[in-house]
Order: sequence, then C-alpha cells, then structure tokens
Amino acid sequence: MGTRHVNARVQKHRNALRVAGLRPVQIWVPDTRSPDFAEECRRQCRLVAEAEVADSDLQAFMEKAVADVDGWTE
Repeated sequence: MGTRHVNARVQKHRNALRVAGLRPVQIWVPDTRSPDFAEECRRQCRLVAEAEVADSDLQAFMEKAVADVDGWTE
C-alpha cells in the first residue's frame, strides 16, 4: 500500500468527518513518559489535599455531593 493511497484514504476520512459537522482540533497534554511526570502528579495532589483540608465549605459541599449520587449507576 503506497503512501499516496494512505494519504487519500486519510483525507477521505477527514472530509467525511467535516461533512458530519466535526472539525479537527489539536490539544497538548502532559507527557506521561517524562521522568518528572510522577513527581509533578504527587506535587499537585499534595496541593489539592492541603486546600481541601483547609476549606470547610468545600468539605461540606463534597459530602453533600457524595450523598446525592445514590442510584446514579442503576
């Protein structure tokens, strides 16, 4: 299968998606393979945990939200 054929197939697929009302977008996400990724996750989790402990309004909101999920999966 030549490159030309593959390119034509990809273009046909993209055109069909556009006709369906979709458009391509590009997003950049963290590189999970980076050696610093796991440490950055831990750092951000610590910050969130500290903020949650310090915010009693958030704690009350979360407790109310958790109590309101009964039956969501049924």
